[in-house]
Amino acid sequence: VMVVLLTVVASYRQNVHAYPSGGGDYEIANENLGKFAGLTVASALLVDYVLTVAVSMSSAAAYLTTAVPSLHGQQALIATIGVVILALVNLRGIKEAGSVFAVPTYIFMASILGMTAVGVFQAATGQLGEATSAAFTIVPTPGFDEGLVGLSGAFLLLRAFSSGAAALTGVEAISNGVPNFKVPKSKNAATTLLLLGAIGAAMLAGIMYLANATKVHIVLDPAREFLLDGQPLPEDYIQNPAISQIAQTIFGPGSIAFYVVVAATGVILVFASNTAFNGFPVLGSILAQDGYLPRQLRTRGDRLAFSNGVLALAAGALVLIIAFNADVTKLIQLYIVGVFISFTASQLGMIRHWGRHLKLAKDKTARRRMMKSRTINSIGFGMTGLVLVIVLITKFEQGAWIALLAMFFLFLIMWSIRSHYDNVAKELAVDEDSSPRALPSRVHAVLLVSHVRKPVLRALAYARASRPSRLDAITVDIDAEETAHTVADWEKLEIPVPLTVLASPYRETITPIMEYVKNMRRDSPRDLIVVYIPEYVVGKWWEQLVHNQTALRIKTRLHFEPGVMVASVPWQLKSSEEAKNLQDIR
Repeated sequence: VMVVLLTVVASYRQNVHAYPSGGGDYEIANENLGKFAGLTVASALLVDYVLTVAVSMSSAAAYLTTAVPSLHGQQALIATIGVVILALVNLRGIKEAGSVFAVPTYIFMASILGMTAVGVFQAATGQLGEATSAAFTIVPTPGFDEGLVGLSGAFLLLRAFSSGAAALTGVEAISNGVPNFKVPKSKNAATTLLLLGAIGAAMLAGIMYLANATKVHIVLDPAREFLLDGQPLPEDYIQNPAISQIAQTIFGPGSIAFYVVVAATGVILVFASNTAFNGFPVLGSILAQDGYLPRQLRTRGDRLAFSNGVLALAAGALVLIIAFNADVTKLIQLYIVGVFISFTASQLGMIRHWGRHLKLAKDKTARRRMMKSRTINSIGFGMTGLVLVIVLITKFEQGAWIALLAMFFLFLIMWSIRSHYDNVAKELAVDEDSSPRALPSRVHAVLLVSHVRKPVLRALAYARASRPSRLDAITVDIDAEETAHTVADWEKLEIPVPLTVLASPYRETITPIMEYVKNMRRDSPRDLIVVYIPEYVVGKWWEQLVHNQTALRIKTRLHFEPGVMVASVPWQLKSSEEAKNLQDIR
């Protein structure tokens, strides 16, 4: 696993030099392998971001319950609250202040490296104890009773390797964040990758050594797969995360050092989620810019955050957390496949990139540098491709198929959206057809009247001010008594526009109006019909439920009629003024 980690780090150092714009794996695949590969990588990355939040917040919740055992069983609720809070914070437009975010990171690295040093010292002096789970016997899975022997043993080793490869996730985040580095950006990003690889490998080696030395046992279902003295464990047994078990063994369950390690790990997992909240909306905006996602994902909120992308990521993560009850051992099975799809495609794209540039480069020094980079990326491609195959073989039945299915559907959705946008653009392109630019022969205005009130009089004034060739006022006879009152009020005001009453045998409003408009269109197909509809502007959400519903249905039907325009005439109720004042204060 450490060899793969260092190989990927070396490969991505070439990426940041060649693509310093921050487009990451999607840009590399899209430019060098084509739209199909680019969209495949984009699908994998989007799913990966959602899983990053779900896995990280579920893991953080698990570490919190380790420190506070009374919260056990509430991991899903804790993770859900964490995702909601993180989403709200990002909607406010949080920025990653380096000094603020660096301190917990340094504490985490110091705590893990310090724990490793103490553990190695205890092992050397014979003081290192065993984890609580060391006393448990693992029940062999059917078909693997003989352990690490033959094909079954090889499969177990490959499965363990693929699980350990999850440690590589996050390497691609630096290539996506090159623009955030100080000048020289590419050099600083490459240096950071090198440090990440070295420190990450050291921490990974330390944790793996200590887990083996303390005999930590982790299984998917402790109640079924663990035995203690030949008996199953109780249903309420709490399986703590590996780092927590190691810290508990080395420092003691109630020590300050134990809580420091657990707290630092939990905080760093929250930071991992926040990285996804930074990356997902940006990638979503890029895909929206390219026409693969709805253009609303390009919209920034009041705090200059991609609000729709933040909400979409939070919603996806919450679905997974609730569906899997924040079970990290199950969620992690879905996680890694998307990462290595993007890794592998990125490295293949870089091989194409260097090959294309080598055809044009004439300087010997530049060519040697490009050939070196291509060799590194070729090794990276071979390594990540092999890991991808191993992951697909060993993790498919355990949940990787869910991630693959999600990527497939996301790919189809994005491809369909792009096709739709292309078809609409083709349909709306200006050509020699002059019909959209032709002026209508005449303009007929139609005013909808339900009751003779101020909004109707304002709409009437606006309609008359437009000086149409013809102006009709219509009302639908749903209730004979109310219709009579409306006609009487209309005549009482001596309005110089006749009020036409439309019969409605089935006491239905919309159909008579539509038939009236269609008849006008049939009689004068070259004329423009403008329908004026008075509407209330309300200030409270529940008021919208009791007002404007009929107007909304009428507008929806009229929008499907060619040659018909709808003019909404707003009337601001007092509640809307109060809401406006509150917004101005904010």
